[in-house]
Amino acid sequence: MRRVLLAAVIVGTAGAAQAADMPDFLRGSLVPAVAARPNWQGVYVGGQASYGAADMDFTNSGQDLLKKLLNNIDVEQQFNISSWPLQQKTNTQNSGFGGFFGYNAQWTDVVAGVELNSIHGKFFNSSSGSQARTFFFPSDYQTTANVSSSSSMNIRDYGSLRVRGGYAWGCFLPYLFGGVALGQADINRRADATLFYQYVGTQIPRLPNIGPSSHSLTDDANAHFIYGYSGGLGVDMMLVANLFVRAEWEYMRFTAPVDTTINTVRAGIGYKF
Repeated sequence: MRRVLLAAVIVGTAGAAQAADMPDFLRGSLVPAVAARPNWQGVYVGGQASYGAADMDFTNSGQDLLKKLLNNIDVEQQFNISSWPLQQKTNTQNSGFGGFFGYNAQWTDVVAGVELNSIHGKFFNSSSGSQARTFFFPSDYQTTANVSSSSSMNIRDYGSLRVRGGYAWGCFLPYLFGGVALGQADINRRADATLFYQYVGTQIPRLPNIGPSSHSLTDDANAHFIYGYSGGLGVDMMLVANLFVRAEWEYMRFTAPVDTTINTVRAGIGYKF
């Protein structure tokens, strides 16, 4: 019995030694495994594709131009013609592509960092409208005011400088972010106003009929810098070594002559150094 036990021990020891001498690829280590707690700390860079929608509010985009056209005119002072809502809200969808660059700091499972994110795409839309009204002003005069405005906006590049915070859960890093929205757009606007004064009284008119008098004003701001704020959420997932993929949603609002909001969903791939 002792001889049998001794032989078993010898065989088992030899087998373990042979297994230790086997090449790595025979032990299933062809692909580096992701650590149980990936290290997210450090500089990272990546590329992304996006699809989104832009809501452009042209309603009041021509008011400042009309106010300049009608400055010091009595009918404007009395009826505030420049404030008439002439245009409308629009919506457009499009895709884009871009990149991101950032730095993470990590404390156990808590991750925080800063990131510069950019997209090259195209969101274009336009709107136009007009109104005409007749007033009996001044007395014994019939005044006809006809105003119109048109605007277009083309956003070509946009992005955000953001801070973000997340919590590492296995190979996943869900996060929230917020920051400053930045962009470049071509904004073209035009306003027209026509006024006509006609005497309708029964006495000899103090002044003859005046008009029609037409005036126009344009404002072309090409490659115009726009800014605002942004916020959103996303998740990074570590694949192998320092390679990760990303999915996120971002909301952006720009304060410009045309008030604009953009919602995008994105997918990307990055590498952490």
